[in-house]
Amino acid sequence: MYAALDLGTNSCRMLIATPDAGRFRVVDAFAKSVRLGSGLERTGHLSRGAIGRTLAALDVCASKLARYQVENVRLVATEACRRARNGSHFLAVAARETGLALEVIRPEEEARLAVISCAPLVSSKAEQVLVFDIGGGSTELVWLDLSSVDPSRRAQAIVNLEMSGGEQGPDTARIVDFISVPLGVATLHERYADVSDDSARFALMSWYFEERISGFKPYLEHLTGDNPETFQMIGTSGTVTTVGAAHLGLRRYDRRKVDGMRLSAQAIEEVIARFLRLGPDGRRSDIGLGRDRSELIMSGAAILQTLLRIWPTESMRVADRGLREGMLFAMMNARGAFCDGIWAE
Repeated sequence: MYAALDLGTNSCRMLIATPDAGRFRVVDAFAKSVRLGSGLERTGHLSRGAIGRTLAALDVCASKLARYQVENVRLVATEACRRARNGSHFLAVAARETGLALEVIRPEEEARLAVISCAPLVSSKAEQVLVFDIGGGSTELVWLDLSSVDPSRRAQAIVNLEMSGGEQGPDTARIVDFISVPLGVATLHERYADVSDDSARFALMSWYFEERISGFKPYLEHLTGDNPETFQMIGTSGTVTTVGAAHLGLRRYDRRKVDGMRLSAQAIEEVIARFLRLGPDGRRSDIGLGRDRSELIMSGAAILQTLLRIWPTESMRVADRGLREGMLFAMMNARGAFCDGIWAE
């Protein structure tokens, strides 16, 4: 068995899985909204309440790992622990009280794992791929050039991806550029929380996010080409899956219907427009959103809409997957669990 734990700014998530025909089969899962980064933008510290909530969630994860006797484990923490002045102290307390030693990963590794998780969703026709991960405290963008990779090998090339830019072989995914913006759904929301007008706040968040990606190489250059089928956009985040579920009209979230779905740009615009019309009170009472997601959905939607405005595309793939899945794929691949390669679509 393999286990992967991702402690982010908003959530603590863990998967326990076994390899299964080029993918993996989930044995057990855990996800809890811990809001570890609550107030971090304002104070620079992890609060006592946030630490308490997170330790309780980590204790549940530790119990599951012990129950299944999992030996192949990777446990990571991201933006909140990277930024907080007391992040190292918190991790030491977590190790002492739960027995879980979490590693704080760099933004490059966070991006690599998010990209790897999306490997099965990469189209064999795609030559230029933009993968983005809208987190709670940061957003990662990775632009890949797969034009030199055989179509049948493109998914495996992404699983083998290295951010260091090592030796480039004929079947190597080339990273055109990568950027990690310290703005996610929680941090962007907190930055403009004092703006009372909903539409104005949304516009300001969109403008500010675009300002922060102006140094991203694909922002300055036309890389998508003339054939729309050779450019693919894949989004992995709670924002993207929430928009996908809203488009489907799901009253109760169903990962099987959302993960991997193709979502048109028009459908995304319609969902975001509906969220804006609802306003804060209407979003809070929307049964499909839930209270936690309703508060942060517009900051994520501002990021999503900005990306679609900069790189227009007819549709994008929705990925209900992220660091946990990327860690599992990478660990299993490194141990030869996928002898015949990754099962890609």
